[in-house]
Amino acid sequence: MDSPTVVADPTTQETAPATGKLKPNALGVLGILFFVLSAQAPLTGIAGAVPIAIAFGNGAGAPAAYAAVGAMILLFSVGFVAMGRHVVDAGAFYTYIGKGLGHATGTGSAAVALFAYCSVQAAMYGLYGATVSGLVAQYTGANLPWWLFALATMAVVQVLGATGIEMGAKVLAVFVIAESSILAAFALVTFFKGGGPQGLDFTHSFSPSAALKGAPGVALMFAVASMFGFEATAIYGEEAREPRKTVPRATYLSVTVITGFFAFISWMLVSSYGASHVADAATKAVNGGDSTGFVFAPIAALFGGWAGTVLPVLLATSLFAGILAFHNSANRYLFSLSRDGLLPRRLRTLNGRHAPWVAGCVQTCIAVLLVVPFAVLGKDPVLTLFSWLSGVGVLACMLLYLLTSVSVIVFFRRSRLDQRLWNTLVAPILGALGLGGAIWLILANFTTLIGGSKATATWLVVAVPAVLAVGAVVSRLTRGRRRTVA
Repeated sequence: MDSPTVVADPTTQETAPATGKLKPNALGVLGILFFVLSAQAPLTGIAGAVPIAIAFGNGAGAPAAYAAVGAMILLFSVGFVAMGRHVVDAGAFYTYIGKGLGHATGTGSAAVALFAYCSVQAAMYGLYGATVSGLVAQYTGANLPWWLFALATMAVVQVLGATGIEMGAKVLAVFVIAESSILAAFALVTFFKGGGPQGLDFTHSFSPSAALKGAPGVALMFAVASMFGFEATAIYGEEAREPRKTVPRATYLSVTVITGFFAFISWMLVSSYGASHVADAATKAVNGGDSTGFVFAPIAALFGGWAGTVLPVLLATSLFAGILAFHNSANRYLFSLSRDGLLPRRLRTLNGRHAPWVAGCVQTCIAVLLVVPFAVLGKDPVLTLFSWLSGVGVLACMLLYLLTSVSVIVFFRRSRLDQRLWNTLVAPILGALGLGGAIWLILANFTTLIGGSKATATWLVVAVPAVLAVGAVVSRLTRGRRRTVA
């Protein structure tokens, strides 16, 4: 394997290292956990997804959807972690799927992963730009376009990504702690107060009848969207301390924390309104064009006016944290593909901080290409950019989860490196069945998910297998090049 080009990164005076490795021993369990939680963007997930899951899904039973999806992802994680003990690579899905299902499928999955991460990041830029533009107009009276803030933030993200993984983890830790703390404080106070007008009412949120009420598929779909990004634990394997211990711990911890967080917060939101009133309140907020008000209103009522002022700012920082997390995930995929000879060798260049800064520049350019057309055409950044690209990103990632589960089964049946049936066969099969069902639900409700027309939904859905096919073709065309690089 060729070593990366030795260059001086313009963001640092240090010389790039002459090895093909990302910085080892840079992240512990908590560092990886913050990257994962940032990708989830807790406040964005709660304020954006929960109102819709309640309004158009199963009402007060929405918290059960988060619990069910968490159980499914935990089953998936068992095989995911088992594979991670034998494969440590920044390519994660690409490497895992390639080990079991062949290099062409693995490369196709890498293309899908890049497509997913870049799509979701671009979607976040749309909501972020609209949020920041609104805040600036509110406090200064200046009506600046949303895309101006999106483009300026791309430059900031590029610089932070090039300063090294530790700096990124520290920045994300501040934002994640801030947004999670106010949500957790609201939930805990509501819980210990005994809930709202109808009490805590556990059965109206978690009983089988509550979970299956209304349109549970819609609630499950948005719950799946909220879990997106937990697999980043494996992407940082090369940069983790003792990756064969750190990555499994971070994976299980992140899935457990995320599941418990979303299920508990959504339950307390239901309790604050009352199980019999919450669906009407959520529907009114969503139809009124301000779904975040459904979440912000009870928090402000509990803590006072200052919370209503702070929450929109925290929503902006939540989105920024998610944007930075997906930037780091995507540039590590580009780096890994370059290192394996599938993309130009320049992308494997590391700076003095062991950051793949050239890959980061390419990822930023991709973000510009995805966002700018929506700005030029005058499209609504939330109703189009955010809705469309987040929907297709979730669908793409679910396909990756399914392929990974199948690959785990095939890999361990062939290699016999791990004889534990639960870890390498039973749990992956159960996870694959659950993921297959979730994909079916997403496809059945995709037009609702993106808030667009059937034609738009069809084009976005077709794009996912098309990207997979293009990646597989690239693998075939670069077969000889891979042999010279390896």
